[in-house]
Amino acid sequence: MALSHFLEVGCKDPGSFPYHSRCICTSGLPLHSPSCSRGCLLYAVLTSHTIAQLTFFIIVSSSNEYAQHLGGTSTFSGLVIGIPTVFSGLALIPLMRIDQGGYKRPLHFACASACVGNMLYGLAYRANWLYLILLGRIVTGFAFTFWMYTKRYCSDPRIVGLRRRTTLAGWLVLGQGIGFSVGPFVGGLLYKVGFDNSVFNGYTSPAWIMTVIWAVFWALAAVFYEDVPRAVPATQNIPLQQLPAQSSNVSTDGDKADEDEPTRITTSEVARAEPAATQSPTESSSYSAPPLHRMNRGQWGAAITMCWFAMTCFFILGAWEANIPVFTSSHLRSNPFHFSPFAAGNLIALGGACTIPFLLVNLHVARRVQDRHTLATGVAIGLAGLLVALAILGEEQVNYGSLFICWFLVALGFNVASTVTLSLLSKQLPGEWNGRVSLAIQYSNYSGRVTGAVWGGAGVKVGMLNYVGMQVAIVGIGAVMFTTLWKHLKAKTG
Repeated sequence: MALSHFLEVGCKDPGSFPYHSRCICTSGLPLHSPSCSRGCLLYAVLTSHTIAQLTFFIIVSSSNEYAQHLGGTSTFSGLVIGIPTVFSGLALIPLMRIDQGGYKRPLHFACASACVGNMLYGLAYRANWLYLILLGRIVTGFAFTFWMYTKRYCSDPRIVGLRRRTTLAGWLVLGQGIGFSVGPFVGGLLYKVGFDNSVFNGYTSPAWIMTVIWAVFWALAAVFYEDVPRAVPATQNIPLQQLPAQSSNVSTDGDKADEDEPTRITTSEVARAEPAATQSPTESSSYSAPPLHRMNRGQWGAAITMCWFAMTCFFILGAWEANIPVFTSSHLRSNPFHFSPFAAGNLIALGGACTIPFLLVNLHVARRVQDRHTLATGVAIGLAGLLVALAILGEEQVNYGSLFICWFLVALGFNVASTVTLSLLSKQLPGEWNGRVSLAIQYSNYSGRVTGAVWGGAGVKVGMLNYVGMQVAIVGIGAVMFTTLWKHLKAKTG
C-alpha cells in the first residue's frame, strides 16, 4: 500500500483521523497539493527510522572481529552493539524538554550525533584504541533518540487517528526488517572486500558509509523538512476524554453493538453547549473541574504487559543478532560452521530478508485484525523458533538449515509482535498521554536492546542452552500476563 494512498484513506475516513476537517501533511498544506511532499513529516520519519536501523545493524557482522583486533572480547563486542540504547535513553528526557512538542529539533540532533558517532567508530582503527569504538557507539546512540519520536508520531493525535496507528507502526517494523536484513549483509560484504587502508577498511567502512548517508539525509531534511503545527486550531473537532456515567442507563441493542466505541465529546459540541451552561459567580465557585484521568486496573495491566513485550521482542532480536556471529565462529562442539563475519552477516540478512514479504502482508492484515491477536500470533511464531533452537542445541544437531529456520521464526515472530505494543496501548489511554506512552514503550525497547545484545555476546560463554532457555522463560512470563489480561487488551482495529 503506497504511503500517499495510506494518507488519503486516512483523511477520507472520519474515524481514522480525529481532525478530519482538514487533510494535512506536516507542512499544513492540503494532501493533494503539489507542494505537500516538500514538508511531509511522514517520509522524514520513515526514512530516518530505516537509516537508524541500518546504522544499528551494519556493524553487527564485523564488530566481534573489530573488537578482538583492538584487544577486546566477544562480550565487549556485544556491549558495543547494545550500549547506544543506554545513552539514547539517558538523553531522551532532556531532549523532550526542548523539542517544543515537535520533531524538527530531535531530527537535527539525531543527524548530528550519527555523523559524529560513526566518524569516531571509524577512526578507532587508525588510533588503535579499543574504547574509541565504544565512545563512537555511545555518541551514535544519541541519534537513536529519534526512535522514540517515530513511535510518538505513530500515535500522535494531531496527525494519526486510532484506526491508522497499527498500520503506521507496521511501516516502522518494515523499516526495521530492512535494517536488520540489509545492514548485516552490507557490513559482512564490506568486511570481505577489505579495502587495504588504515582509515577505510573492512572494519571501519560501514561507519564511514553511514556517515555519508546521514550527512546527505541531514542536508535534505534541512532544506525540505517542515515541522508539525504546534497547536491545533480551535475549530477542529478534538476528541475529549470520556466522562464517567452519573446514572445507570438501560442498554439497547444499538448500545450493545457499539459497546467498544468510546463516547467522545468534541470542542464544537462543547461550544454549542456553553451558553446553556453559563453559571453565576456563586454557582461557578462551587463547581469543581473534572478529575484528571486515572488509570484503572485493566489499563495498568495492559500498560505493564505491553512494556514487557516491547522489552521481550527487542531483547530476543538483539540477542540473536549479536549471538549468530559469535556462535558460528566459536569452537563449540555444537557449531559445525566456523563462519567468517561475511558468512554470519549473510545468515542474519537471509533470515531478515525472508521476513519482509510477511511484514508486507502484515501491513494489510493489521487494519482488519485486533492488536491482541497480532501479538499472540507473533509471540507464538517466535516461541516456536526458540523451542526448535533448544531441541537442536540439546541434541547437537545444528546445521545451516535448522539454524536458519530458528532465526527466521524468531525474526518474523517478534518483529510482528513488536508492531502492536505501542498502538494497542495508545488506543486505551488519552491522546494527551501520547508522550508518556511513547516514552514508556521506547525505554522498554532500549532495555531489551542493550541487555539482549550483551546476553547474545555472552551466549557461548554462559552456554547456548542457558542462552536460549532464558529467552523462553522471558516469553513464558509474558504469556502468563497476556492470557490473564486478555479481555483488557481489546482495542480498535487499524
